[in-house]
Amino acid sequence: MNVEEDLKKYRIKPGSAVRLEDWDPNDKGKYKGGKEDAREDLLRLSEELDKLQDLLFAEREHRLLVVLQAMDTGGKDGTIRSVFNSVDPLGVRVASFKAPSAEERDHDYLWRIHRQTPGKGEIVIFNRSHYEDVLIARVEELVPKQVWKRRFDQINNFERMLAEEGTTILKFYLHISRDEQKTRLQSRLDDPSKQWKFNPDDLKTRARWDDYMRAYEDVLARTSTEHAPWYVVPANRKWFRNLFVAAAIITTLRGLKMAYPPIEYDPAGITID
Repeated sequence: MNVEEDLKKYRIKPGSAVRLEDWDPNDKGKYKGGKEDAREDLLRLSEELDKLQDLLFAEREHRLLVVLQAMDTGGKDGTIRSVFNSVDPLGVRVASFKAPSAEERDHDYLWRIHRQTPGKGEIVIFNRSHYEDVLIARVEELVPKQVWKRRFDQINNFERMLAEEGTTILKFYLHISRDEQKTRLQSRLDDPSKQWKFNPDDLKTRARWDDYMRAYEDVLARTSTEHAPWYVVPANRKWFRNLFVAAAIITTLRGLKMAYPPIEYDPAGITID
């Protein structure tokens, strides 16, 4: 029993229509017994990711870009902490995208994104991403419709260029229910140590939940490609969310067929006094 066998079930096929109400955010895959059934796989995947990331960094031939998108409280930060807690921070970097700065607004919307893409041997995780420019920009009417609509093709072309230049791209939509978001927001309000995470403006976004779901459905349908696929990750159960993302990354890294670089000396001929 392991989640790697089911990854394709959650992958959005290019060109397919998407209705998020058809995806169960409480799904736990084959782990009918819940987190206890998954404990061994969680440990195994954590250990394997550590080894594969070390290999990626040593070989310095491949780049991996991981994109995380979600509604507020969807678990982007928690996913990053859990999935990457055992890897060497030397080869992993997180890029977070908030409201653009004055300098960033002076450039095209992808300028600040391209600057953060991974170099050889590096894993970069986007905590939010260029997809905000077809999500919040659309729902909150920050730009006209004709502007955000043309960005789908621009983003697809941008990601195709990255892929053709050697970047492997994985995109995860962390899918939580509206009820689960309510629970998580309330827990922030109730816990003094978490109240700093609560932003009253989050309630304005929550009030437009249906509009955001429609926007996400368009994003998933129009920008999931063979070279940059989207996965809908059931995220009400944090342990399954973390397990799924780790499994998808590991399966992808395995497929790169990496090897440690050859050495130019004979270790047997060296004596260290």
